Amino acid sequence: MDKLLTQFLAVADAGSLSGAATALFVTQPTLSFNMNKLEQSVGAPLFERSSRGMQLTRYGETLYENARLMQRLYDNTLNAIAAQKRGTERGISIGSGYSWWTMFLRDMVIQYQREFPKAPVQISLGNQLRLMDQMLSGDISMFLAHEIDGLSGAIGTDFVPLTRVYNAFFVREDHPLLGRAHSLAEIDSYPIVISSLAESRHERFFDPARRRARVETVFDRTSVAFRTNSLAACVDYALATDAVLVHTHVMRDDFRRRGLFEVEQRDEPRRAVTGIYVLKERRGEERVEELIGRITVACQAVLPAWRQAEFATAD
Repeated sequence: MDKLLTQFLAVADAGSLSGAATALFVTQPTLSFNMNKLEQSVGAPLFERSSRGMQLTRYGETLYENARLMQRLYDNTLNAIAAQKRGTERGISIGSGYSWWTMFLRDMVIQYQREFPKAPVQISLGNQLRLMDQMLSGDISMFLAHEIDGLSGAIGTDFVPLTRVYNAFFVREDHPLLGRAHSLAEIDSYPIVISSLAESRHERFFDPARRRARVETVFDRTSVAFRTNSLAACVDYALATDAVLVHTHVMRDDFRRRGLFEVEQRDEPRRAVTGIYVLKERRGEERVEELIGRITVACQAVLPAWRQAEFATAD
């Protein structure tokens, strides 16, 4: 892809010339000169420069979205050619939260490699925003996660629903919250632990208009005592403190074996849809659709299937 566009994406992601220069192994003056050259070529300012760094203008946002698309198409083309050379067209690369890996994805992957012993498999475990970043960068072809509230439609993703879940609350064995049902306000009075980092570079994934309409994202919750992208560290922290671990309810059996128990909620929990995120431009590809089908079958073998009519009336 064009060098100036590659450098432009790096500056936009880093939020500063110095950070991008370090990542690209170029000098800051060179990068500054090239960004000025790009702005002259486009005929519009791409960045708002301040002591806090560089933020995209509305012209910059438009270029960013399209440059990302061009980068993905270019990377996908190179990856396809490389796969053809290696004879590994059956290889897969998937992202997932830990819950879905534990519940069904692990068994699906093992079965897949039994069918295709020479096919390389790459699995990235992490929170949904990091996985989104990896998919947009071409590192993975799709990922499993909760449906992301407030996500910008300009990103260009499809969401394939699989099942419905709710966020449960888990605490150590002798915790005061165990033994009876509690309201959300009572639960929130204790320190909260979540396995998701609020990284500022991911704010670009969200629609500013929806955030102004008070659609809560991971960046809007401030009452969190402990955040980490390691579920094991979350469990350790909850076992050692009075903190409450917020996580998908399907992990209750796994957590019970580790010493954490679900808090009974007084009110019916709000349920959310879990599914597969994939790039719109990749829908219809035979290998992508086959993989979506395999994941769907594996999920429905252990979790209730998502039904649109039920979802529309249940909450």
